[in-house]
Amino acid sequence: MPHLTRRGFTMIELLVALVILGFVSAALYKVLVTNQQTYLAQTQRIDLQQNIRAAATVLPAELREINAAGIPGAGSGDLSGMLSSSLTIRAMRQLAFLCATPLLGGGVGQINLTVRQQPMFGSKQTFSVNDSIMVFYEGNPGTRDDDSWLNGQIKNVNGGVCVDANGNHPAWVLTLQPTWIAGSQFNVANAITNGSPVRGFTSTTYSLWQSPSDNQYYIGQTVGGNTQPLVGPLSGPNGLTFSYYNAAGVVTTDSSKVAQIEIRVRGRTQSKVTQPGAPGVTYKLDSIVTRVTIRGNTRCGPCL
Repeated sequence: MPHLTRRGFTMIELLVALVILGFVSAALYKVLVTNQQTYLAQTQRIDLQQNIRAAATVLPAELREINAAGIPGAGSGDLSGMLSSSLTIRAMRQLAFLCATPLLGGGVGQINLTVRQQPMFGSKQTFSVNDSIMVFYEGNPGTRDDDSWLNGQIKNVNGGVCVDANGNHPAWVLTLQPTWIAGSQFNVANAITNGSPVRGFTSTTYSLWQSPSDNQYYIGQTVGGNTQPLVGPLSGPNGLTFSYYNAAGVVTTDSSKVAQIEIRVRGRTQSKVTQPGAPGVTYKLDSIVTRVTIRGNTRCGPCL
């Protein structure tokens, strides 16, 4: 049959074909949309799990090093604030070592510390004016009853040298205004020895914080009055809970008796996602609980 005389599709056949094409297209579109929603929901769940796991990594790492006891009766422990939704600690940022015995015994004024530039450990590799540091106070080397950490503020920073047997090495010379622990009797010659550790710290608060920009809750880190979100978003006003336990495992409100801190973080997805077996979209919630045993080494005697 010549091409010009062939019969074409009827209107009914075209309509049936279009209807079938519509059903197939709708099914394909539904599959694509479902796959996209599943992918987005799974991505949100992964982000949620990574967020709460980050909290279970960062907070214990910060808390593990603190000493809650401090000096008996002085309220000088590293845990200076403890609430159910926040805590304030003396967070260590540097660790260095003296390379010379400082001159003591001249009253209760400023002292000079010669600190090795290397090795230095921690997130901060230098010292600045107004930094807070602690230097280990040996006292009488025959007993540990008077061992402690001398707290002070850096008033000046200069370059110096460590005179070693294998040559000179760079050092920081820190002028320190110390907070003498119990008066001038602690300012005794040779009470701070060559090789003593020097620890720089920052007063840091970790708390449940609501962002003013999106009104969502986060774990906030506050340093010097400035708060930044660390982990989140959280589930809401119950997103972060701290519990404090003594050595016997009993809840305590005495900061000097804290031996363990329980951290409970409740997170949620950034946006609403589809949930298996549930209609519509909702926030996916998840939580993690961890306990950290703090080192709590007694800094001043009598040491038991």
